[in-house]
Amino acid sequence: MLGTLVHLGFDALIISAFLAGVRRTTGLTPALSQVPNKDIRQLLRSYLELGEYVFDFSVVIFGRSTSFERKR
Repeated sequence: MLGTLVHLGFDALIISAFLAGVRRTTGLTPALSQVPNKDIRQLLRSYLELGEYVFDFSVVIFGRSTSFERKR
């Protein structure tokens, strides 16, 4: 049971980081204004902010690694 919860949490974190990457590269973001419940809307906003943090953290870690190189 605990393993399943950890797995689902990790999957949710990956999806949130993916959405952060989409937002950074294209400017597209989920339309949270269409969520009628303000508490759920705030929860989703926090979820997306966590994805931004994970995305930024990953970029820093990958940038320091010799296994990745920056190409423009």
